[in-house]
Amino acid sequence: MEKTKILIIEDEAAIADLLEYGLNKEGYLTKKAQTGAEGWNILETFKPDLLLLDWMLPDESGLDICKKVTAAYNMPIVMITAKSDITDKILGLEFGADDYITKPFDLREVVARIRTILRRIAQANRTSMESKEELIRIKDIAISTAERMVQKNDEWIDLTPKEYDLLMMLYQYRGRIFTRTELLDTVWGYDYAGDTRTVDTHIQRLRKKLGCSDLITTVFSIGYKFEK
Repeated sequence: MEKTKILIIEDEAAIADLLEYGLNKEGYLTKKAQTGAEGWNILETFKPDLLLLDWMLPDESGLDICKKVTAAYNMPIVMITAKSDITDKILGLEFGADDYITKPFDLREVVARIRTILRRIAQANRTSMESKEELIRIKDIAISTAERMVQKNDEWIDLTPKEYDLLMMLYQYRGRIFTRTELLDTVWGYDYAGDTRTVDTHIQRLRKKLGCSDLITTVFSIGYKFEK
């Protein structure tokens, strides 16, 4: 079986080496880079399944890299940084990160979070393959569940893995009202350390990318629902 590939972009050699050691020990295939430029070159040839990305790099902001990766690839991104303020966390998530880990960290937590993200994506892929409804059409939007891709007016929409999972969760139970906590627990997982504002941020991005605010509606003081 082909190993899961993880790219580590981290300029602190000791931290990068620790991550590399721990992930290799868990059976992952890793490569590491110390700058954004080096990481981008490796990413294009290595084609990782997941990106571990430091916020502060010597040549480029991790946020800028996160934004570029999200626009070009459909891969989960875990930000690792010394910034612990909730505003910084929300900013990272807005730029496309799927999770956020602050330094100093326990290597076991990093491994656990990576496993959770990859397991959730694998489960979503299996669900898509088993789904009888391989192509879903909603107005001018088409969703290919087999490819986890979304089109609007025959043009591809760049959704992050979390945005896609959130969209499909709401669509699958269209008409049902979900609280922010329910969506956070279901899409991000019970062990996710973020708060419910993460859900609001992703909903806003989804509406903007889909170009139709009437599909996913806000239920005042409760949460969200996908209209039937």
